[in-house]
Amino acid sequence: MIQRRQKRAPIVEALEEFKRARIMPFDVPGHKRGKGNSELTDFLGERCVSVDANSQKCLDNLGHPVSVIKEAEEIAAEAFGANHAFLIVNGTSSAVQAMILSVCKKDDKIILPRNVHRSAINALVLCGAVPIYVNPQLNQQLGISLGMSMADFEKAIIENPDAKAVFVNNPTYYGICSNLKAITDLAHKYGMKVLVDEAHGTHFYFHNSLPLSAMEVGADMAAVSMHKSGGSLTQSSLLLTGENINHDYVRQIINLTQTTSASYILMSSLDLSRRNLALHGESIFARVIEQAEYAREEINHIGDYYAYSKELVNGDTIYDFDITKLSVNTLNIGLAGIEVYDILRDEYDIQVEFGDLGNFLAYISVGDRDR
Repeated sequence: MIQRRQKRAPIVEALEEFKRARIMPFDVPGHKRGKGNSELTDFLGERCVSVDANSQKCLDNLGHPVSVIKEAEEIAAEAFGANHAFLIVNGTSSAVQAMILSVCKKDDKIILPRNVHRSAINALVLCGAVPIYVNPQLNQQLGISLGMSMADFEKAIIENPDAKAVFVNNPTYYGICSNLKAITDLAHKYGMKVLVDEAHGTHFYFHNSLPLSAMEVGADMAAVSMHKSGGSLTQSSLLLTGENINHDYVRQIINLTQTTSASYILMSSLDLSRRNLALHGESIFARVIEQAEYAREEINHIGDYYAYSKELVNGDTIYDFDITKLSVNTLNIGLAGIEVYDILRDEYDIQVEFGDLGNFLAYISVGDRDR
């Protein structure tokens, strides 16, 4: 029954019906299905601008969904094993901020690693919560920050038993995972909510060879960047909640900062990408894993470059590793990661995700093919 429901894409179905209805638009957006700007229509295509619509009865409203968006969120929750899922069109940054704003108020404490995304820090500025930092250890050879050690995390909890929440990266940009299950269990023992930044972990929900996901270990909330590894359009995201979260209250918090002019192009991309992952995610990410492992092996055969993987796992600060991440250390060849980044882009027309002083990251995901 659930698998049959995953074949649905309620928002897309509503948009197709909307197009067939040929409704005369005297509402926004002002381009009126592309008729007001032929250059825009030529650039984006008629199919795209024709579904750039405003909220209305047949299309529901993201701020207070009662029909097709509500159903799309319910189906997404089922796909990710969550109690509730919210469609986010302001990027995962707004999902991260909604998590923190929904559980922390002024002067509340929240335990978090120092290597969090700027959106988490911005949320603290907005709500006035007090950060209790856990300093992640460093891998000196690679020059990357790791996950939280359980000893450091437990020390922070014992010293701050009044903290309202803990915040965890799953994984880091480089693919490093902390012991999310143990962190979640300990935080819950002390009555703290567990908020997980899974901006780079969408795929964890769809293949059992990958690290555990937030919902799988019983975390309370997770911000999931569907557009990064899940295949939806840039800026589209999901906010997942567990059974101990009041989703009506979370909706109110989301509506404080999320646009009232939600893009149906972004929402339909979430709908279609969720369907694709729910129906084909296991085979998709099996291929992604195979591609990443092949690339790692070939890079390591070159010499001096080091594409690292699960050999780093130490059961603590690197509890697990996301093997879809092609993270490559460049220091042994005498080049900074950012220099290799520039060489790949400028001389070989290859765009990788980022470069730092000692590493670059190539992102392998839904859209990659062998050739």
